[in-house]
Amino acid sequence: MLSPLTGLIAAAYTPLDADGKLNFDPIPGMVDRLISERITGLYVCGSTGEGVSFTGEERKATAQAFVQAAAGRIPVLVQVGHNSVWEAASLAAHAQEIGADALSATAPSYFKGIKIEELVDSMAEIAKAAPDLPFYYYHIPFMTGLAFDMVEFLQLASDKIPSLAGIKYSNPTLHEFQACKAFENGRFDILWGCDEMLLPALAAGAKGAVGSTYNFAAPLYYNVIEAFEVRCMKEAQQLQLLSVKLVRALCKYPFLPATKQVMTWLGDDCGPARLPLPRMTDEQIQSLRSDIESLGFFEWGRPD
Repeated sequence: MLSPLTGLIAAAYTPLDADGKLNFDPIPGMVDRLISERITGLYVCGSTGEGVSFTGEERKATAQAFVQAAAGRIPVLVQVGHNSVWEAASLAAHAQEIGADALSATAPSYFKGIKIEELVDSMAEIAKAAPDLPFYYYHIPFMTGLAFDMVEFLQLASDKIPSLAGIKYSNPTLHEFQACKAFENGRFDILWGCDEMLLPALAAGAKGAVGSTYNFAAPLYYNVIEAFEVRCMKEAQQLQLLSVKLVRALCKYPFLPATKQVMTWLGDDCGPARLPLPRMTDEQIQSLRSDIESLGFFEWGRPD
């Protein structure tokens, strides 16, 4: 079983070419850079990685490209969630076959009105296709519309999913996150998933966090962590505020295309986002550059 994950885990971008086709050429260099910036894991084919926009074969190829690039240096978690539970199970089996380190899945969310028991059954079906891999449920109610109590999920799932390792918790309800952390004396690994709230999550007990902006601002977030650990709270608050300002600036635009543009500026050409997400216009690109330059991003967003 994978040890509890700590530090910053990058929600990995999937590079595309100008036509929106997969382009794996940048992945090895991108992974090397992330490791050099103390990234402790890769979360592949999640929201940031546009997994839901890819075919099953594309998702399998993407997972394999990241596993090969990581080469055992840091764990690779593969997100396999799909509206077809059977397709998700196929992706899970493939993740185990290629040597991924852990599995994660969003809920099937097209059919509304499912109960938490049916969610647990769905996750159990996916997890049993890769029984050797630790399984993390991906809780992101903003996208799935399923806002079940995750403590109840853990209560129900702990007996039905033998490989259950924890939750990727992408919801700002810190009180519930903390309750999940405390469930059965910390039995499960609960990974925080809201970058702009890392500091309060640390206060609630977060040890590992998964996020998109860790791909290009890891030095800032590690400074937040280090200031928190030595109890320099005013400094930690000021550093976290930079993250808040950065995320607010990015949210003025289509968020994912904007962050992929930032990656390109930093030397990892991730290309555009795939439909149904839009492409950045030249005017938006220029405006985004001005916005993040005004925050000093290109000074503090990189390692010393």
